[in-house]
Amino acid sequence: MTQPYLTSRLQGFGTTIFAEMSALAVATGAINLGQGFPDTDGPAEVADAAIAAIRAGHNQYPPGLGIPELRHAISQHQQHWYDLTFDPDTEVLVTAGATEAMAAALIALCEPGDEVVMFEPYYDAYAAAIAIAGAHRRVVTLRAPDWTFDTHDLERAITDRTRAIVLNSPHNPTGKVFDRAELEAIAKVAIERDLVVITDEVYEHLTYDDAQHIPMATLPGMRDRTVTISSAGKTFSFTGWKIGWACASPELLAAVRTAKQFLTYVNGAPFQHAIVTALGLPDSYFSEFAADLGERRDLLADGLRDAGFEVFDSRGTYFLTVDIRSIGQADGLAFCRDLPRRCGVVAVPSSVFYDDTEAGRSLVRFTFCKQRSVLTEAVHRLQAR
Repeated sequence: MTQPYLTSRLQGFGTTIFAEMSALAVATGAINLGQGFPDTDGPAEVADAAIAAIRAGHNQYPPGLGIPELRHAISQHQQHWYDLTFDPDTEVLVTAGATEAMAAALIALCEPGDEVVMFEPYYDAYAAAIAIAGAHRRVVTLRAPDWTFDTHDLERAITDRTRAIVLNSPHNPTGKVFDRAELEAIAKVAIERDLVVITDEVYEHLTYDDAQHIPMATLPGMRDRTVTISSAGKTFSFTGWKIGWACASPELLAAVRTAKQFLTYVNGAPFQHAIVTALGLPDSYFSEFAADLGERRDLLADGLRDAGFEVFDSRGTYFLTVDIRSIGQADGLAFCRDLPRRCGVVAVPSSVFYDDTEAGRSLVRFTFCKQRSVLTEAVHRLQAR
């Protein structure tokens, strides 16, 4: 349905599926395994640092680039984990979460009519940001059960109007972690066609089993044609603080900063100070947090399999995907709208993450970033549906 007053670029976006499903959870009292936010807070010392920053008077506008302490901490994080060197004064920008960083990058780098290539299923904010920029998206489909893609599909998606490739790894909603060979194939196309790659790496520390996150910027020839985006929300379980960042060459970052300053300008002054503390936590925090989430993934995956669902492997993120055809269903949207009433659990239909809605019609996404007791109860309800 067309919305009056809304620009044609944003017709069809409307209310996000996350808002709809979370409202259903509230209305029915269902367990919300749809929207990806933890139900417990992150480390106490990080919360304490935010409180201390508020009491110390860090409550006014921070610098446009972000406070120097956080920019240095982000630079040190990239160096420590990936051996990537970014100048904190010219190559690091603090943003209102990764979503703003992505929007600012697309607005800054795309002319109206340009094309942006991305992989589907995709996080819905990418499509909206591309539309706001006046650009058009072209998609390359990741195929279940391994979520692989055909390099020929990627090459065919590139045209003379292509400006950028958007890459999300670890990948929401599938839990895929792109391996080195796949990244090299993407990098090859980007270099040959002189494209910018904009990467969403917010789940960079949330990988499981033997999966390894490899930033695109570490590949030969990619450091200066990549805008690397991440945030603190997923790694430290403070999703509501909305502290993100972008790292890029001075020229690319200056472009992103130009757009970003007219979006939020700045945000979260005391929380920026707290994330300095978060990024300084010992390596053991990161490994133990990922191991704990991996156990919760297994708890939910095993329970869903026992309930009859076909469950696809998730090697990263907060999420895993099931195919409801295994329980005699076919329409994920109808299934998710009915699920809270039937058994008191909320999930998200994956079809909303596809241009080719038929490709994702029978797929449903669940999140496992909840307490074990909550996951156990949700599994019990699903098994008794």
